[in-house]
Amino acid sequence: MNNNNTNTERERPQSQPQGKSSAPKKDEPEHRINNKIRVPKVRLVGENVEEPGVYNTSDALALADNLDLDLVEISPNAEPPVCRIMDYQKFLYQQKKKAKEIKAKAVKVVVKEIRFGPNTDDHDYEFKLRHAKEFLQEGSKVKAYVFFKGRSILFKEQGEILLLRFANDLEEFARVDQMPRLEGKRMILMLTPKSAKK
Repeated sequence: MNNNNTNTERERPQSQPQGKSSAPKKDEPEHRINNKIRVPKVRLVGENVEEPGVYNTSDALALADNLDLDLVEISPNAEPPVCRIMDYQKFLYQQKKKAKEIKAKAVKVVVKEIRFGPNTDDHDYEFKLRHAKEFLQEGSKVKAYVFFKGRSILFKEQGEILLLRFANDLEEFARVDQMPRLEGKRMILMLTPKSAKK
Protein backbone atom coordinates (compact mmCIF):
# COMPACT_ATOMS: atom_id res chain seq x y z
CA MET A 1 0.00 0.00 0.00
CA ASN A 2 2.87 2.31 0.90
CA ASN A 3 4.51 1.48 -2.43
CA ASN A 4 1.42 2.61 -4.32
CA ASN A 5 1.41 5.92 -2.49
CA THR A 6 5.06 6.48 -3.29
CA ASN A 7 4.50 5.79 -7.00
CA THR A 8 1.56 8.17 -7.08
CA GLU A 9 3.66 10.90 -5.53
CA ARG A 10 6.48 10.31 -8.03
CA GLU A 11 4.13 10.50 -11.00
CA ARG A 12 2.45 13.70 -9.85
CA PRO A 13 3.78 16.56 -12.00
CA GLN A 14 5.55 19.28 -10.07
CA SER A 15 3.47 22.41 -9.99
CA GLN A 16 5.23 25.66 -10.83
CA PRO A 17 5.25 28.34 -8.12
CA GLN A 18 2.27 30.60 -8.60
CA GLY A 19 2.64 34.20 -9.66
CA LYS A 20 5.87 33.56 -11.61
CA SER A 21 5.71 33.84 -15.38
CA SER A 22 8.40 33.49 -18.04
CA ALA A 23 7.04 36.57 -19.86
CA PRO A 24 9.01 39.78 -19.18
CA LYS A 25 7.39 42.11 -16.70
CA LYS A 26 6.04 45.37 -18.05
CA ASP A 27 8.23 47.50 -15.79
CA GLU A 28 11.41 45.71 -16.87
CA PRO A 29 13.56 47.72 -19.32
CA GLU A 30 13.45 46.73 -22.97
CA HIS A 31 17.26 46.41 -23.10
CA ARG A 32 19.76 44.95 -20.68
CA ILE A 33 21.73 47.79 -19.11
CA ASN A 34 24.78 48.20 -16.84
CA ASN A 35 25.04 45.36 -14.28
CA LYS A 36 22.26 43.38 -16.01
CA ILE A 37 24.78 42.67 -18.81
CA ARG A 38 26.39 39.45 -17.57
CA VAL A 39 28.50 38.34 -20.56
CA PRO A 40 32.33 38.47 -20.16
CA LYS A 41 32.96 40.58 -23.30
CA VAL A 42 30.99 43.13 -25.37
CA ARG A 43 31.54 45.02 -28.61
CA LEU A 44 31.36 48.77 -28.01
CA VAL A 45 30.07 51.08 -30.77
CA GLY A 46 28.69 54.62 -30.95
CA GLU A 47 29.71 58.26 -30.68
CA ASN A 48 30.72 58.06 -26.99
CA VAL A 49 33.40 55.43 -27.69
CA GLU A 50 36.80 56.72 -28.85
CA GLU A 51 38.04 53.27 -29.87
CA PRO A 52 35.18 50.97 -30.91
CA GLY A 53 35.93 47.28 -30.49
CA VAL A 54 35.67 44.32 -28.14
CA TYR A 55 36.07 45.12 -24.43
CA ASN A 56 35.83 43.19 -21.19
CA THR A 57 32.38 43.99 -19.82
CA SER A 58 33.92 45.34 -16.60
CA ASP A 59 36.05 47.80 -18.66
CA ALA A 60 33.04 48.84 -20.74
CA LEU A 61 31.06 49.48 -17.53
CA ALA A 62 33.95 51.56 -16.14
CA LEU A 63 34.02 53.66 -19.35
CA ALA A 64 30.26 54.27 -19.12
CA ASP A 65 30.60 55.13 -15.42
CA ASN A 66 33.38 57.66 -16.13
CA LEU A 67 31.10 59.41 -18.64
CA ASP A 68 28.19 59.27 -16.16
CA LEU A 69 26.21 57.29 -18.78
CA ASP A 70 24.75 53.79 -19.16
CA LEU A 71 26.09 50.72 -20.92
CA VAL A 72 23.18 49.50 -23.07
CA GLU A 73 23.02 46.16 -24.90
CA ILE A 74 21.54 46.86 -28.36
CA SER A 75 22.25 43.55 -30.16
CA PRO A 76 22.10 40.72 -27.60
CA ASN A 77 22.35 37.97 -30.24
CA ALA A 78 25.63 39.20 -31.77
CA GLU A 79 28.88 37.46 -30.83
CA PRO A 80 29.91 39.18 -28.58
CA PRO A 81 26.77 41.28 -27.84
CA VAL A 82 26.90 44.86 -29.18
CA CYS A 83 26.60 47.69 -26.64
CA ARG A 84 26.42 51.46 -26.72
CA ILE A 85 27.29 53.99 -24.06
CA MET A 86 24.39 56.43 -23.76
CA ASP A 87 21.91 58.18 -21.48
CA TYR A 88 19.33 55.38 -21.35
CA GLN A 89 16.50 57.51 -19.90
CA LYS A 90 17.00 60.13 -22.63
CA PHE A 91 17.06 57.35 -25.25
CA LEU A 92 13.74 55.94 -23.93
CA TYR A 93 12.21 59.43 -23.92
CA GLN A 94 13.22 59.98 -27.57
CA GLN A 95 11.83 56.56 -28.55
CA LYS A 96 8.47 57.42 -26.90
CA LYS A 97 8.46 60.84 -28.58
CA LYS A 98 9.08 59.24 -32.00
CA ALA A 99 6.30 56.70 -31.43
CA LYS A 100 3.89 59.52 -30.48
CA GLU A 101 4.81 61.49 -33.62
CA ILE A 102 4.23 58.43 -35.83
CA LYS A 103 0.85 57.85 -34.13
CA ALA A 104 -0.13 61.50 -34.60
CA LYS A 105 0.74 61.35 -38.31
CA ALA A 106 -1.33 58.20 -38.82
CA VAL A 107 -4.54 59.27 -40.52
CA LYS A 108 -7.65 58.42 -38.58
CA VAL A 109 -10.43 57.61 -41.02
CA VAL A 110 -13.78 58.96 -39.89
CA VAL A 111 -16.91 57.69 -41.64
CA LYS A 112 -20.04 59.87 -41.46
CA GLU A 113 -23.40 58.32 -42.31
CA ILE A 114 -26.17 60.02 -44.24
CA ARG A 115 -29.51 58.28 -44.41
CA PHE A 116 -32.20 58.73 -47.05
CA GLY A 117 -35.64 57.28 -47.53
CA PRO A 118 -36.56 56.11 -51.06
CA ASN A 119 -38.94 59.10 -51.40
CA THR A 120 -36.72 61.86 -49.98
CA ASP A 121 -38.01 65.29 -51.05
CA ASP A 122 -35.79 67.98 -52.61
CA HIS A 123 -35.58 70.14 -49.48
CA ASP A 124 -34.34 67.20 -47.36
CA TYR A 125 -32.00 66.10 -50.15
CA GLU A 126 -30.36 69.56 -50.37
CA PHE A 127 -29.98 69.68 -46.57
CA LYS A 128 -28.20 66.31 -46.57
CA LEU A 129 -26.09 67.27 -49.56
CA ARG A 130 -24.80 70.35 -47.68
CA HIS A 131 -23.87 68.17 -44.70
CA ALA A 132 -22.05 65.68 -46.95
CA LYS A 133 -19.99 68.53 -48.49
CA GLU A 134 -18.98 69.69 -45.00
CA PHE A 135 -18.00 66.15 -43.96
CA LEU A 136 -15.92 65.62 -47.11
CA GLN A 137 -14.17 68.98 -46.72
CA GLU A 138 -13.25 67.99 -43.15
CA GLY A 139 -11.60 64.87 -44.59
CA SER A 140 -14.25 62.35 -43.49
CA LYS A 141 -15.55 59.54 -45.67
CA VAL A 142 -19.29 59.53 -46.34
CA LYS A 143 -21.48 56.46 -46.24
CA ALA A 144 -24.79 57.43 -47.83
CA TYR A 145 -27.59 54.92 -47.81
CA VAL A 146 -31.25 54.55 -48.66
CA PHE A 147 -33.18 52.60 -46.05
CA PHE A 148 -36.10 50.53 -47.38
CA LYS A 149 -38.81 49.92 -44.82
CA GLY A 150 -41.32 47.12 -45.48
CA ARG A 151 -42.75 47.26 -49.01
CA SER A 152 -40.63 50.30 -49.95
CA ILE A 153 -38.02 47.78 -51.20
CA LEU A 154 -40.09 47.90 -54.40
CA PHE A 155 -38.58 51.37 -54.94
CA LYS A 156 -34.98 50.13 -54.97
CA GLU A 157 -34.39 51.55 -58.47
CA GLN A 158 -35.56 54.93 -57.19
CA GLY A 159 -33.06 54.58 -54.31
CA GLU A 160 -30.25 53.79 -56.73
CA ILE A 161 -31.08 56.83 -58.88
CA LEU A 162 -31.08 59.03 -55.76
CA LEU A 163 -27.63 57.78 -54.67
CA LEU A 164 -26.16 58.19 -58.17
CA ARG A 165 -27.49 61.77 -58.23
CA PHE A 166 -25.90 62.32 -54.81
CA ALA A 167 -22.51 61.02 -56.06
CA ASN A 168 -22.80 63.23 -59.14
CA ASP A 169 -23.61 66.34 -57.07
CA LEU A 170 -20.55 65.66 -54.90
CA GLU A 171 -18.21 64.96 -57.83
CA GLU A 172 -16.15 68.08 -57.06
CA PHE A 173 -15.56 66.99 -53.45
CA ALA A 174 -15.44 63.18 -53.54
CA ARG A 175 -14.65 60.08 -55.52
CA VAL A 176 -16.83 56.99 -55.39
CA ASP A 177 -15.35 54.09 -53.40
CA GLN A 178 -18.35 51.84 -53.81
CA MET A 179 -21.22 52.23 -56.28
CA PRO A 180 -24.77 51.83 -54.87
CA ARG A 181 -25.13 48.28 -53.62
CA LEU A 182 -28.05 46.63 -51.86
CA GLU A 183 -27.13 45.10 -48.49
CA GLY A 184 -30.20 43.76 -46.72
CA LYS A 185 -32.67 46.65 -46.41
CA ARG A 186 -30.07 49.29 -47.21
CA MET A 187 -28.60 50.45 -50.50
CA ILE A 188 -25.15 51.86 -49.74
CA LEU A 189 -22.86 54.31 -51.53
CA MET A 190 -19.33 54.99 -50.20
CA LEU A 191 -17.55 58.27 -50.92
CA THR A 192 -13.95 59.34 -50.13
CA PRO A 193 -12.86 63.00 -50.01
CA LYS A 194 -10.74 64.14 -52.94
CA SER A 195 -8.65 66.36 -50.67
CA ALA A 196 -8.70 66.38 -46.87
CA LYS A 197 -8.11 69.57 -44.88
CA LYS A 198 -4.53 69.75 -43.61
